[in-house]
Amino acid sequence: MYQKDYILRMIEMIGDLIAGILGLIRKGDFKKASEEISRIYYDVLREDSSFFRKIPEEDLTRKLLKEHNYTNGHLEILAELLNAEAELAMAKGNNKESLEFSGKSLIIFEFIDNEQKTYSFEKDKKMTEIRKRIEELKGK
Repeated sequence: MYQKDYILRMIEMIGDLIAGILGLIRKGDFKKASEEISRIYYDVLREDSSFFRKIPEEDLTRKLLKEHNYTNGHLEILAELLNAEAELAMAKGNNKESLEFSGKSLIIFEFIDNEQKTYSFEKDKKMTEIRKRIEELKGK
């Protein structure tokens, strides 16, 4: 129970940090946004983003859950970080990278959505936004 409460608080805290990062992206401060994303990857997930980029989409959740002992809480944080990276890449005009991050983020959010027993309007909205971004990027 304590571990679950801790993870929920961590997810909420990461959500606040991600909101700040998205604010930096909107302001055009891409360097600071990138630094913050990198810091969160290492501080929370103990890996850098290149570690997650190397994992093929089809192996992503299985590899992280089974080989690296991640929990659904870790996956939710990762999905948020990947989504923020997709936003940053798109703001920089790097559509290919944005598509890659968006795809992995969506895979993880869908996995979590299927695993959880409660419906989340916020998560559903986020998945819809990611799907829309993916369709727009594939059309370019």
